[in-house]
Amino acid sequence: MITSDSFHDYTLLDAGGEEKLEVWKDVVLCRPDPLAIWPKEKEDLWKKADAVYHRSNKGGGSWEIKKKIKDEWTVQYKELTFKVSPTSFKHTGLFPEQAANWDFIDDKIRHSSLKDIHILNLFAYSGAATMVAAAAGASEVVHVDASKGMITWAKENQELSHLQDKKIRYLVDDCLKFLRREVRRGRKYQGIIMDPPSYGRGPDGEVFKFEEKINPLIEECLKLLADDALFYIINTYTTGYSPTVMENVLRRQMEKTGLKGVITADEIGIRIKDSDTILPCGQTTRWER
Repeated sequence: MITSDSFHDYTLLDAGGEEKLEVWKDVVLCRPDPLAIWPKEKEDLWKKADAVYHRSNKGGGSWEIKKKIKDEWTVQYKELTFKVSPTSFKHTGLFPEQAANWDFIDDKIRHSSLKDIHILNLFAYSGAATMVAAAAGASEVVHVDASKGMITWAKENQELSHLQDKKIRYLVDDCLKFLRREVRRGRKYQGIIMDPPSYGRGPDGEVFKFEEKINPLIEECLKLLADDALFYIINTYTTGYSPTVMENVLRRQMEKTGLKGVITADEIGIRIKDSDTILPCGQTTRWER
C-alpha cells in the first residue's frame, strides 16, 4: 500500500460503516466510502462533523450542513495552495491520497538533471498534479480535461499557488483524441500522468468506458514518452481491476514498443490518524526509467 504523510492540512480521523470522517484544514466532513465496511472505531469523533453528505436512492445526494462552513476554502500542500469546495457529487476538488503521487512527481522532476522537462496531465481534474509538476521545475505542463469547470478550478489553483509565471497549457478535450493528435505532431514528454474515470463523457459527448479505452490510452501515451522520459503514472478508481491487472496491461503494451524500465503497481491509501488501519483509495501504477 502506497501512502503519504506530507499533506498536513488533511487528516483522516476515522473510517467505517461505509463512511469516512476527515479534516480539511479546520473543516470536518463526513463522506460516503463504500470500501470502509468495517465498524467505526472512534464513535465520539463523528459527532464533530461540520457537514455530512447523504446519498440519494435516486442517485447523487446532498450535503447536510450541521455547522456553518464556507462554500470554499484553501488548504496547503507543501508550498502550494489548493481550493477545496464540497460539491453536489460529494467530492471536494482534491483526492488527498494522491499526495503520494505528488511526492513522487516532485522528487522525479526536482532531482532530475534534465534541463527541459515537459509533463502531460490527462483527465487532470482541478490540477493538483499539474501545480506540483510546475512548481518542481517542469518547463511546460499540458493539462487536459473534458470539463470546462474543472479547467477553471485548475486555473484558480495556479493563481492561489502563485505559479502565474509557469508555463501551463489548458485544454478542454477528449484525452484519447488529443493523444492521437499529439502523436501525429511528433510531440514528446518526459512525464505523463493520467487518471481515467470508470465512465464519463468527453466535451462533445464522447462516451468513455474504462475497460474499452485503457489499452488505447496506454498505447498512445507510450508513443509520446521521450527517450529521456522520467515517469508515467496511471491512477484508477475502477473497481474489479487489481494492481496486478494494471501491471499486466502496462507491461504488455511496453513489450509491444520495446520500452524498458521499472513498473510499480500497488494500492494507494490514507492512514487513519492514531491507527494501524489504512483506507484503500484505488490504485496507482508507475513506470520509471
